[in-house]
Amino acid sequence: MILLTVLFPCIISTYSASVKGHNTGPRINNDKLYKFAYSTEVLIDRVKGSLQESAGFRISSEVDVNLVWRNPNNDDDQLIKIAVTDVTVENVSERPTNKNIFNGKTTDKIIGKEYLAALKRPVVLQWTRGKVKNFYSYANEPAVVQNLKKGLASLFQIQMNSGVVSETDISGKCNVTYQARQNQITKIKALNSCKPEQTGFTSHSRIFDISKKSTSAAIYVLEDTFLKIVRAEENHVLKLSVRQQTDAKVISKQKLELKSTEAGPRVMAGKQVTSIIKALDSNYVAISLVAEPLISECKNCPSLSQHWNTIRRRLEPENLPKADAVRGFLSFVQNLRKATKEEILQILRMDSNAQVLPQLIDAVVSAHTSASLEAMLEYLDFKNNTSSLLLERFLYACGLAPHPDELLLKSLINIYRSPIGNSEIRETNLIIIGALIRKLCERGSCKLPAVVEAKKLILGGLSRTGKALDAKIYLTALKNALLPEAIPLLLKYAESGEGPVSHVAATALQRYDPVFITSEVRKTMNRIYHQNRKVHEKTIRTTAAAIIFSSNPSYMEVKNLLLSIGDLPPEMNKYMLSLVQDILRFEMPASKLIRRALKDTIIHNYDRFSKMGSSSAFSGYLKRGTDVASAYSFDILYSGSGFVRRSNTNIHIFNEYAQLHAVQVMIEAQGLESLIAATPDEGEEDLESFCGVSAIMFGVQLRPVTVFHGYGDLMSKIFSLSTDPMQVLKGLIHLMDYSQTMQLQSGLTCSTEFQGGLSIDISSALEFSLWYREFKNNVKTRGSFVAVGNIVVDSSFVKAGMETSFEIEGKMDIISTAQFSQNPFLVCIEVDKAGTPVREYITKYESLPSGKSYTSRKGKVSLLEGSQYPLHQENSNACREVFTDKSDTSESWF
Repeated sequence: MILLTVLFPCIISTYSASVKGHNTGPRINNDKLYKFAYSTEVLIDRVKGSLQESAGFRISSEVDVNLVWRNPNNDDDQLIKIAVTDVTVENVSERPTNKNIFNGKTTDKIIGKEYLAALKRPVVLQWTRGKVKNFYSYANEPAVVQNLKKGLASLFQIQMNSGVVSETDISGKCNVTYQARQNQITKIKALNSCKPEQTGFTSHSRIFDISKKSTSAAIYVLEDTFLKIVRAEENHVLKLSVRQQTDAKVISKQKLELKSTEAGPRVMAGKQVTSIIKALDSNYVAISLVAEPLISECKNCPSLSQHWNTIRRRLEPENLPKADAVRGFLSFVQNLRKATKEEILQILRMDSNAQVLPQLIDAVVSAHTSASLEAMLEYLDFKNNTSSLLLERFLYACGLAPHPDELLLKSLINIYRSPIGNSEIRETNLIIIGALIRKLCERGSCKLPAVVEAKKLILGGLSRTGKALDAKIYLTALKNALLPEAIPLLLKYAESGEGPVSHVAATALQRYDPVFITSEVRKTMNRIYHQNRKVHEKTIRTTAAAIIFSSNPSYMEVKNLLLSIGDLPPEMNKYMLSLVQDILRFEMPASKLIRRALKDTIIHNYDRFSKMGSSSAFSGYLKRGTDVASAYSFDILYSGSGFVRRSNTNIHIFNEYAQLHAVQVMIEAQGLESLIAATPDEGEEDLESFCGVSAIMFGVQLRPVTVFHGYGDLMSKIFSLSTDPMQVLKGLIHLMDYSQTMQLQSGLTCSTEFQGGLSIDISSALEFSLWYREFKNNVKTRGSFVAVGNIVVDSSFVKAGMETSFEIEGKMDIISTAQFSQNPFLVCIEVDKAGTPVREYITKYESLPSGKSYTSRKGKVSLLEGSQYPLHQENSNACREVFTDKSDTSESWF
């Protein structure tokens, strides 16, 4: 008992001391000089690249650390001096002499005497319980040198116990997780939590975005309450969402290792940190540990006019479908972002650029700078009726912009409220305003003043208008905007509007995400389909059915749709049957309910499912991959007299995160029965002869185009029809635009840029013969897609980087042959895709400002085989009959 009484206070005091030791921070001993070896390196490569082939460099040095002052009232509050000596810059892995840019170069020649002297000037840290409370250095030092020192100082940001904290280092204020065990501490930094966030921008669409994964970890080994070894590493992996094989990896490493300890300077006496710092060196100032932004200057870069002269020929109309055109376009966009308004206007006003002016406008709008926008607004004259082609090109480039801003939307609103010489340009402007509203709202910017103003412009205009034509344009703008608050208005026009107006409202609702198609919306669609209140055209009824099927319908809604088949007009019967079969074949969400309903023999019987006709709906895959998939759908609805009532072709691109309506071409025709003295279908007796084309391009609804209106206009265009190819669409689209600056913990800065562009050239050749009663249309689509990624670490005295790219050139022909020598007409559609070359390139480089450089280039070319895409069975039967008739005709006697 006496022994326990004696030992108990000892046990308690020992336990208290261990707890106190655990909670305090690391300490540096008095009058000692700690000599460390320090190195930081950066590597850039493909994700699966090897160390030997990576681009990068290493900065190595000796680091001396000593205690300057210790707070007499708190042993854990210390001032430590850190001085860098013996700096070298070298390759990370061994290189042959002819590939080593540092061979024969001394450090002062590589870094520069001024920068090297600044790097060797010591810094002082106020180190309290392992946290860098203050960072003291010299003002007006080069930012890159200051950041390298901050990167080293950030390694001293540590705590001795496990837990999650928020702390500030060179990366900013970040959430950090510590795991402490004996003399080893693991530090994991959540880089996505760091504030301020990394600067830059990305594309609106997640299909054409960049996926990025970043990790940061450090391991500390302590000895005698001070640092012995520190190893830190951060990894950044970037991949194209649209093609995961095009990727990049950036690895940044730091290593600090204690080599020896010797006698050092004596500790200074004093009570206040400020007085100690002033006595140490009056030039010291407290500076934030967060990295300073670097301003990079392009040396020996061509001027805007020089660059334009280099790439101008690539953008001429005949060269547009080639990949070189897109590469030239993307590189010129980058140069335009550094140009002034005056420089851009000088290029726009050159008389020699008349032939390539539309492509030049595509590039200037894609630059997305205030200077480029001001130049365009000054150059274009919206009051002039003769320049409608350029004005339309400008507006469509605005609508397709990958990351529009409020300034662009505000500019289009101002244009709309000013005099416009061409009514079609005015309509296009309003439609594109709708597209910008949606893109800004999807980015969380729906409450910006310009967005609120634009909403009022469209919603208020639709509420006030009394003309069907004006209502149609406002509804088309809402078809782009997809505002939740517009749904009641769209329902009103879909159910009670006249044919064309009702159809635009219904197709606008079809573009909404299923989450917005509530039971109330489905009730209206059911009333339209089943014609509970009024008779509707079958184009609107089938659209209503498609909306119901795609928006989580109830079992009874699906059952009633299936029961209606058999009591519909003949071609609508066939269309609905084909639509149901397509849902089942493609395993769409409604397929489970349809299969359940089909177990009922009242629904699933021969009488109902044997209806004849030519109308159909068909979906299929263009490509199925692990990263992205693309699907096409083709549906065609005929009138009872055999004329095409609606033809709708769609291409969707989707991945695990998002879906993009890449292309839609919808052709609508009505009132053509008078040509063959046929009887119109129910509800379509009074329709005027009309044909129009509506298109969606990468999620943006374009202005609908009227092919003919009225019987007289139709006959006039038939007799004036030319067999020469007609230009439908030609241009350059900026699809991918990603730029981010990554601050590495070492103090170096990595800039990452990914650009993607598409060139498209669509032409249509028409052949029409009243004698042979045949119509043939060949729509030729030619184009290229190019994606280029640039990853660069530029320390101003050495630069390392990688350019990764891929390009694809495609050709597709859609040949439609219609024979109207019999009723119903025979229509054969062929979709042919030619063999497509895919090229990949990797360029890695290292360079010094003196001009000495090392470059490694690799390339790979593959060929995607051509194919003919399958369509519905009825189309195959029609094609077989058309080609059989041609074969019989060619071999007949004369």
